[in-house]
Amino acid sequence: MSLTLTIIITVVTVLNVVGCGWLIWWTARSVPGEAAKGEVTGHVWDGDLQERNNPMPRWWLILFFATIVFCLIYFVLYPSLGGFKGVLGWSKQSQYAEEMAEAAERYGPMYAAFRGQDIPALAANPKALALGRSLFLTNDCINCHGSDARGAIGFPNLTDKDWLHGGEPQDIVESITHGREGLMPALGAALGPQGTDEVVSYVLALSGRQAPADQAAAGKARFVLCATCHGVDGKGNQTLGAPNLTDDIWLYGGSADAIRRTVSFGRHGQMPAHQWLGDDKIRLLAAYVYSLSNQP
Repeated sequence: MSLTLTIIITVVTVLNVVGCGWLIWWTARSVPGEAAKGEVTGHVWDGDLQERNNPMPRWWLILFFATIVFCLIYFVLYPSLGGFKGVLGWSKQSQYAEEMAEAAERYGPMYAAFRGQDIPALAANPKALALGRSLFLTNDCINCHGSDARGAIGFPNLTDKDWLHGGEPQDIVESITHGREGLMPALGAALGPQGTDEVVSYVLALSGRQAPADQAAAGKARFVLCATCHGVDGKGNQTLGAPNLTDDIWLYGGSADAIRRTVSFGRHGQMPAHQWLGDDKIRLLAAYVYSLSNQP
């Protein structure tokens, strides 16, 4: 923030506080000729309703001035006047770093106790699994995948064997650490309405669903646009994150209308990177996710 803007903010803020103090003093002061405390002021309404001079209690007045003093002290100690950082040098970033360092010192050994163990071994360890589950529930995973990890429309189910980017331990670690991004281009303009319907029919047929045979046959020829990612056989490509179209498991819905929207307008899914968790937590979290689809 520029020095000029800081000065303007400081002047306006301080003047407002001083103005509040002056207003409180001006309204609480005694005025010559004013009625004494408790006496009738002379104002009458409705013929017999009289007003008495009842000033605000002294403790209330002191409290008002105390809050103003507190406000001025706060201005000096903390960043509240433009670019002025305050005498204490406090910031939300430094407080966050301090709290994270304290948490790492307190809980780090608990996570480090499982360091060096492979993911399947961690998935078989009840204590490690409990830690992994707590990480899953407290680090935004449930916002997308749900508390039961069964996902929702656009968010993968983590309890089945269907993996967009691979379900091996290292694949899961990679997904958590660096995140994933899936992008399917919109093909509606290239295919046209009829071509889109034909591809939809072929995709339905690939997963064993009922579809008009003539449209499915025509869609197979048009599927060459899709085969680059999904493969000629439609079984997908985990390197690209392209889903298998033959297993009747659908990320965005498997109805004809849902598939038509996907083909026409494309899809864009993104999982954020969680590298900030650190290796120990990531491996425990990966072990929990791995366990969900590898139950005995």
